[in-house]
Amino acid sequence: MNLYKTAAIVTIFAAIEHGLGFLYRIILSRMLGPEGLGIYQLALSVFSVFLTVCASGLPITLSRIISKHRAEGHPARAHRATAAAVLLSASFSLALTALLFMLRGVFSGIFADPRCADLFYILLLGLSCTSVYAVLRGSFWGNKRFFAYSLIELLEEIVMIVSGVLLLLFAGGGVGNVNKAGAAVVISYLASFSIALFYFFWKGGKMRSPRGEIKPLVCAALPVTMMRTCSSLTSSLISVVFPMRLIAAGYTRARAMSAYGIVGGMVMPVLTIPCSLIGSIALVLVPELSESYYRGDREKLSALVKKAIDVTLLIAGLLVPFFIACGEGAGIFLYANAESGKLIARSALILFPLSVTMISTSLLNSMNCEKYTLLFFLFGAGAMLLCVWVLPARLGAGALLVGMAADHTVTAACSLLLLAKKTKLRSGKYFLRLTLAVCIAAALGLGLQSIFLQFFNYIPALLLTALGVGLAEVLLFPLLHLFDLSALFRKFLPRRKKPLRHGLSRDSSPARGAKGRP
Repeated sequence: MNLYKTAAIVTIFAAIEHGLGFLYRIILSRMLGPEGLGIYQLALSVFSVFLTVCASGLPITLSRIISKHRAEGHPARAHRATAAAVLLSASFSLALTALLFMLRGVFSGIFADPRCADLFYILLLGLSCTSVYAVLRGSFWGNKRFFAYSLIELLEEIVMIVSGVLLLLFAGGGVGNVNKAGAAVVISYLASFSIALFYFFWKGGKMRSPRGEIKPLVCAALPVTMMRTCSSLTSSLISVVFPMRLIAAGYTRARAMSAYGIVGGMVMPVLTIPCSLIGSIALVLVPELSESYYRGDREKLSALVKKAIDVTLLIAGLLVPFFIACGEGAGIFLYANAESGKLIARSALILFPLSVTMISTSLLNSMNCEKYTLLFFLFGAGAMLLCVWVLPARLGAGALLVGMAADHTVTAACSLLLLAKKTKLRSGKYFLRLTLAVCIAAALGLGLQSIFLQFFNYIPALLLTALGVGLAEVLLFPLLHLFDLSALFRKFLPRRKKPLRHGLSRDSSPARGAKGRP
């Protein structure tokens, strides 16, 4: 199966999974209420920090190391690396779980509401299972078993939804609804771990002695783990600092929290729409990149990197005109909030550095550059914190979006410079053509919007504007050689078999010899 079909399958699975997750959030909001949903979200966010510490760096590092051993023809070392990753993840997560339970009286004090602590310790029961599952998922990734990787992720989501709904509707007893939702999460962790473990051994997976693989695995995984842990902690820090700086600028507490909620809860979910597509691209390309890197195949490596960057820019470029022209109406339609729509339209260009940061970080991690990606992350986080500290008095809620733009721009620029140094990356001309197409489509969309609003309400005007932008992109993007629709379809449609000439059957063709042996 070629890369295009594989990426399409992974994207379909990811879209279904994200769609089901969004539906489950709606169900939870109805069954738990705003207060219960807040408790659930807070406990889950704290739990995710510990999950990040236990398993975030190991899966991608293991996938790269497996690809390296495959390229070098050492399958036994790949088995030892898998065993080392499982051992590290299981031992650390079990030790951390035991420590947190022993310190429950002290640790629970970080939660303002004791119900959050109760839910956190329910979730903690699944830490070891989901940490080991993450490692097994990394082994599937490294061995290019993308279908299994995506299917098990989807099954985990389905199990959580089904068990959550059943527990909330039918389970009796004195356990609160929030705790039942937490129990559903643990059940889904157990299910994905069991399925992944069964599949791993069923497909011939082996656990060899981890000797010689633990140290290189730790050294490679530590920068990724540190980067993602710092990212989780930075998000937590900003959620505290940003409202505080707004209050210092003269906002009331309620207005400050509202501004943070608009950006974090309304604008960012829209801006991160391309992430599932880009994540699918990264998932498929990382093993190929790792093998090419360790084989020293610079030509293939450069081609794959350029393709990944160009496709990522294309995805962002297709969405930016829609956000600029239709963002304000979308904010009113989705959230009944005009301010969120204005911020979506004004921050549309963030899609470019955000998308490039996401794909370039994955590409560099697959090329043994984890230390550089950690350094670039720290540069970007520093720029973001500086903006959040200095700008709220002048920009209000927009200061957070400016900080995000600074963060991703710094990280994307550093990452692209390093990729250009390691490969023959040359995407400047492509980006210039894309910028021209985006400017024309966005200007046309704004013009259409102003015309349609004179004759229609905002919903018909929004739909007609979106249709106009879409038609403009269908014409402009192929015209400027940004993508070829006919070539794209040929990648997915099966090729016709050429008719045999001169009456020769396949079995009697000269290439197969007198007895038909290959």
